[in-house]
Amino acid sequence: MELRELGSTGLRVSPVGFGASPLGNVFGDVPRDVARATVRRALDLGINFFDTSPYYGGTVSESVLGDCLRFSGAPRDSFVVATKCGRYKEGFDFSAARVTRSIDESLARLGLDHVDILHCHDIEFTNLDQIVNETIPALQKIKESGKARFIGITGLPLSIFTYVLDRVPPGSVDLILSYCHYGMNDTALVDLLPYLKSKGVGVISASPLAMGLLTDNGPPEWHPAPEELKLACRVAADHCRKNGKSITKLALKYSLMNNEISTVLVGMISPEQVEENVAAATELSTSGIDEELLHEVEAILKPVKNLTWPSGIQQA
Repeated sequence: MELRELGSTGLRVSPVGFGASPLGNVFGDVPRDVARATVRRALDLGINFFDTSPYYGGTVSESVLGDCLRFSGAPRDSFVVATKCGRYKEGFDFSAARVTRSIDESLARLGLDHVDILHCHDIEFTNLDQIVNETIPALQKIKESGKARFIGITGLPLSIFTYVLDRVPPGSVDLILSYCHYGMNDTALVDLLPYLKSKGVGVISASPLAMGLLTDNGPPEWHPAPEELKLACRVAADHCRKNGKSITKLALKYSLMNNEISTVLVGMISPEQVEENVAAATELSTSGIDEELLHEVEAILKPVKNLTWPSGIQQA
């Protein structure tokens, strides 16, 4: 896979990123030998970006990812690791004291002396002025200490990114991680890309399958999407299946087509999943996407295009 520039960081990352939340057993138990084999296969096939959080599996994802990276024997400069702070199994805490403690805990679990990226995790669940006035300055000190090379913010509502970036000093935030806003059913992130570029902020997208909406199995029961969106995605998945195609592969290819999005995070739980995801990226670069099927699916999803769901607390 051809590596992409990640904003102004100087980092170059694989277009398919390894979402490590499944390593926290959040979708079922992952035996350690399977986890190690999955990360090893990812590295072998050119995936160099790994994303985790202390929230995933209540710190399990970080510990397992750290073990897998050590077991792989890969040199530290051959992979990029992002973790997060502010969201924990116990709840949200974006205070300067907590995030400062958080990075030390994360590094211990990962077995690293630094992470490449430290994100504020799902900032819509606190007052955004706290992120601006307290959390980001604390993360800047962490960056100065060398424990994190770059700083990011994550969340679902796109308005949180402009709110924060318009209020912090230029260069304070290097990256944003957006999820469920760049896929076949929702491309709202596209409207924000020129703004982010003007701020020198890199873009990471996650959940190209819309947290299970764009899969044959469909979303988990707890999925917060409105029923009309779930139904439309089910019809689209059925249409692909009747044509002998996988909506999952089509959706992943679609999400990889925009080069202004540096990397697309996909949760992976087995070497086979890694191979499927890399195959989708490779096929895209060699033979493109099934345009006819894509147009048919887009027509099915058009009535629910960019339909999303609420997340976080109401901002004043």
